[in-house]
Amino acid sequence: MAYNDRFIRACRRQEIDTVPVWYMRQAGRYDPEYRKIKEKYSLLEICRQPELAAEVTMMPVRKLGVDAAILYSDIMNPVASIGIDFDIVKNIGPVIDNPIRSEADIDRLTPIDVERDLSHILETIRILDRELEVPLITFAGAPFTIASYLIEGRPSKSYIRTKSMMYGEPELWDKLMYKLGDMVIAYLRAHIKNGGKAFQLFDSWVGALARRDFERYVLPTITRIFAELSDLDVPKIYFPGVSSGELLPALTELKADVIGLDWRILIEEGRRRIGGDYAVQGNLDPYVLTAPMPVIKQYAKDIIDQGIQQPGFVFNLGHGLFPEASLDKLRELTEYVHEYSHQAIAQKI
Repeated sequence: MAYNDRFIRACRRQEIDTVPVWYMRQAGRYDPEYRKIKEKYSLLEICRQPELAAEVTMMPVRKLGVDAAILYSDIMNPVASIGIDFDIVKNIGPVIDNPIRSEADIDRLTPIDVERDLSHILETIRILDRELEVPLITFAGAPFTIASYLIEGRPSKSYIRTKSMMYGEPELWDKLMYKLGDMVIAYLRAHIKNGGKAFQLFDSWVGALARRDFERYVLPTITRIFAELSDLDVPKIYFPGVSSGELLPALTELKADVIGLDWRILIEEGRRRIGGDYAVQGNLDPYVLTAPMPVIKQYAKDIIDQGIQQPGFVFNLGHGLFPEASLDKLRELTEYVHEYSHQAIAQKI
């Protein structure tokens, strides 16, 4: 089988004959085989076993026929190398033993050492680089999203401690953002050096901010990350997470290739807000997958019809897959995206 570069070409806004598709959290709990693995190992234990992590990464490629793999990992993994103790607690998420609450807490954070502390992740990437016939997307959590866990101590809906530092101690906030920016830059650079073919920066919760606050407290660090990684000849994706449509006009100068959209905004409106220099990715509401297949296909058709109006479109969800999603429906959806988009593109030509 020839290497499938459809995803790479779409990210670069090059000509494609079929829309590529992958799904955020495509290696996950909707898959009964994965659930059996999770009965034996925690997420972090899987990550520490490169052969197993690589196998979990490849499972959805084989089962669903998607056009890209995404590394099985967690956005919290790199913080272990900078002096943060954490665990991923069932039904809660990341829980931090030593939350960031003061300047002293920020000062004790050490520079990341990817080779020393995260060699298991790099080995997983090298295995996948040898085995995959589709591109491997690696990823990192963006500084705001990581900071929200580090400051709150666990997932939050209000981000009260995070925003209190941001508004009340802006110099402290900027210091933390700079350190986390350095961490992300080193981490992603190591991924690409070891075989990653694209990367996505997940800013899952930054939609909690007003645009003016995003521009003041977050965007400078996001801009620095993409600028410092601009020499890497791979597609670079920024996903500003859920409820982020109002932030899109602030991204027009970002040195990224692709902007991920959530389901609250139409593809055509998202493109209008970010300008014409980016590919876009998205943006099916994951919970549409609870509907009958004719409904799912109609939603997918509407998204594809908008996506193919301009070069540069990758079909995805507007957020990650949930445990109750159906593997069979995902497989049928993937086939539909390929078949319908191939016909629609041919008719346009």
